[in-house]
Amino acid sequence: MALSLSRLRHPLISRSLRLLSSSSSVSRSLSRTSKSGIFSVGCDEHQRLTSLSRLTGVCDHSLKPKWFGIRYFSSADSSHIVIGMPALSPTMTQGNIAKWRKKEGDKIEVGDILCEIETDKATLEFESLEEGFLAKILVPDGSKDVPVGQPIAITVEDQDDIKNVPASVGSGTEVKEKKPIHQDDSAEERKPEPTSTDINASELPPHILLEMPALSPTMNQGNIAKWRKKEGDKIEVGDILCEIETDKATLEFESMEEGYLAKILAPEGSKEVAVGQPIAITVEDAGDIEAVKNSNGGRSASKNEQTTKHDTKTEVKPQKTSSKRISPAAKLLISEYGLDPSTINASGPHGTLLKGDVLSAIKSGKLTPKPYSAKEKASPSQSHQQSAASPESKSASASKQSDAYEDLPNSQIRKVIAKRLLESKQNTPHLYLSSDVTLDPLLSLRKDLKEQYDVKVSVNDIIIKVVAAALRNVPEANAYWDAEKGEVVLCDSVDISIAVATEKGLMTPIIRNADHKTISAISSEVKELAAKARDGKLKPQEFQGGTFSISNLGMYPVDKFCAIINPPQACILAVGRGNKVVEPILGSDGIEKPAVVNKLNLTLSADHRVFDGKVGGAFLSALKSNFSDIRRLLL
Repeated sequence: MALSLSRLRHPLISRSLRLLSSSSSVSRSLSRTSKSGIFSVGCDEHQRLTSLSRLTGVCDHSLKPKWFGIRYFSSADSSHIVIGMPALSPTMTQGNIAKWRKKEGDKIEVGDILCEIETDKATLEFESLEEGFLAKILVPDGSKDVPVGQPIAITVEDQDDIKNVPASVGSGTEVKEKKPIHQDDSAEERKPEPTSTDINASELPPHILLEMPALSPTMNQGNIAKWRKKEGDKIEVGDILCEIETDKATLEFESMEEGYLAKILAPEGSKEVAVGQPIAITVEDAGDIEAVKNSNGGRSASKNEQTTKHDTKTEVKPQKTSSKRISPAAKLLISEYGLDPSTINASGPHGTLLKGDVLSAIKSGKLTPKPYSAKEKASPSQSHQQSAASPESKSASASKQSDAYEDLPNSQIRKVIAKRLLESKQNTPHLYLSSDVTLDPLLSLRKDLKEQYDVKVSVNDIIIKVVAAALRNVPEANAYWDAEKGEVVLCDSVDISIAVATEKGLMTPIIRNADHKTISAISSEVKELAAKARDGKLKPQEFQGGTFSISNLGMYPVDKFCAIINPPQACILAVGRGNKVVEPILGSDGIEKPAVVNKLNLTLSADHRVFDGKVGGAFLSALKSNFSDIRRLLL
């Protein structure tokens, strides 16, 4: 029997059982072969996505849930099934119980909706694969971060078996749910309290909990830039609720349902709000607004109380030191700055004053000079040295106190840029190739377009077209490195990312299929995308992707520079300013004569895993050829 059970638990056997789970009679016969066994691990092809997917902003129709359950038998032969949190998406490791559709004691039929579960992608309905009765709910409405596989409910076949369900199952689960695992005290102080402790869902009228949506694939947190609606406002479908600053841009969060904004949980200016964290509560009826406000009124007060207690604890913790326990390095600093050691907090063992304590006191600027004592009178020579040194120490102290500074908080975009650039420089082998091209043909073409056709384009617009044509001629350069496969992947389209400086950071809107567009079309698109980038109104599809980047600093006094690759792209072209130089030019008579020409420096930063010397040389050759005969781009 033990051997049979071990085979049933084998992955291949359990995979076969999934196919049998749709037949309740077969699953029941399998489950009664032992005292406990996996009765069904199956997928419901008719899993339905609810309209509550608006909570996350993502709706994935390809999700297939897996229902984990174990059937137990008591001594009275009354079986019960412990239902675990299902895996409703490939990346799901935990979920939230949004709402139970069934109550304890309700009859359950095959296909009935047991509850609504918020996953990392959407809010899905969890259907029953077996008939019976819902005996006990182990995880109530509003429970957050329930791990996949953790018991959430118990069902029985017969209604009379409800009273025979062991009470120990429910108590053990509740203890596990209330106390998180692997969480230290410091993490608890920093991490916001779960919503279930702030909001008791059972006390609220029918409501919808809006969570921070994932507005881009790389977004794991965001900032609430501005609330467009106030508490109590009517909400229609399509109304803008708030503006959310993501890792790429500031996007508008639209409402997918009508109702009323009852409570704002994350006010304007909230920073680094995790995806999935509640930000607001909406209700269907205006009369329910006050009930939501009153049930959630004491939360901010309790948080302020907790913060005050924490601050008090921090202030009381340091010990005032005495002069009997001072490290040598600390003594030197105290005598050098003329400080009173009794006013400095000591953090060393047994109240020892350390060098770091003195340095921290100096940086804080809250220093108390050492009191003057008659016993400390020095000799004339010493007093003369002290008087000579005192103006310097006073001036140094005054300069330190007068030094005013301001902490400039980074936007979410700048934080992500800093992280990505560091990863790129550390993990991508940069190859730098530089070349000077003649700018005069480009300037001549630009002048003719303006005078003859009244078409105003910038130098950068024409450079985009030149680069796109070169990528079409050298398709090996329009590629990226696939780290998982360990090979080069060629891109089908030429999509040029343009670096645009904004107040919040550097954005890279994309000119898609740039090789098939005219210079005037490229110019119009660049102006439109640049304006959106500066206003923070870029849509995700307008800045995500791209096969090649251009960073142009020609409008500044920058002759040449090396840019950092923007992964997963494999290349970025740095464009400097044009400079007049004198070089020999071959005249019509075959004699070289000195002439003044405009030269432009181009520096290519390339991923050496994609670009070798041959590919890089071929691409720069194509660029130089296009610059010298730029009118053929009009063909």
